[in-house]
Amino acid sequence: MAERRVNVGWAEGLHARPASIFVRAATASGIPVTVSKADGNPVNAASMLAVLGLGAHGGEEIILASEAENAEAALDRLAKLVAEGLDELPETV
Repeated sequence: MAERRVNVGWAEGLHARPASIFVRAATASGIPVTVSKADGNPVNAASMLAVLGLGAHGGEEIILASEAENAEAALDRLAKLVAEGLDELPETV
């Protein structure tokens, strides 16, 4: 299983607009990805309700994971998106 631990770069955390950006990016990755807080259960990163339900705040560590083949590059892009609080998924890392 590929995994990335990353601190949420959006000041408001994974709420509203940032959560929407993250969910769209996770869906666009084309692989199943889960996201969790360090002490929580993983949820589907492509589900807006699940991501909002995490209640991840700015600066808080989250864990991105996938069991898909070739997940490394997709997780790197998602981790960069989250860590830097970007407005869209980066093409390359």
